[in-house]
Amino acid sequence: MEWITNIDGQILLWIQEFVRNGILTPVMTGITHLGDAGRIWILLTLGLLIVPRTRKVGLMCACALLGSLLINNMILKNWVARVRPYEVVEGLKLLIERQHDWSFPSGHTASSFAAAVVMFRNLPKWFGIPALVLAVAISLSRLYVGVHYPTDVLFGLLSGTAIAILTQFLIEHMGHAGK
Repeated sequence: MEWITNIDGQILLWIQEFVRNGILTPVMTGITHLGDAGRIWILLTLGLLIVPRTRKVGLMCACALLGSLLINNMILKNWVARVRPYEVVEGLKLLIERQHDWSFPSGHTASSFAAAVVMFRNLPKWFGIPALVLAVAISLSRLYVGVHYPTDVLFGLLSGTAIAILTQFLIEHMGHAGK
């Protein structure tokens, strides 16, 4: 496990050295804060719930976000208890405020993909593709600002996607169970 942490740390230091710059930093910090507490995804979900023809997708998004919160933020983060990279990677500079929870998995990434994958699979592509692009941007921003390891983000992407697909499957099949 230590070799993974070492590779993760080297990737973050590479990002700090070769990607961070004065133009990109305010953009990436802004993008990362869009994902704080799942705010952007909650707002989009509320919008979907308000419109009758997208209400079922809104329900799927709400359930996927709740599933991600439970599985990733409440269970896995506390079970794995991985220390944030800025605490242990020597020379890594944190660009935003210290985070109050553990590092693995990335909750921002997991919630982003939980909602965006539901949107991508169930809404027109003009809505679904930008949702996925935003999810990727939020995920990459977590590396850029120094609060997550690449493996935190990768697992968040995988778990968020799995939760989205499972949620859609369950909601669609629960709807057929009563018929």
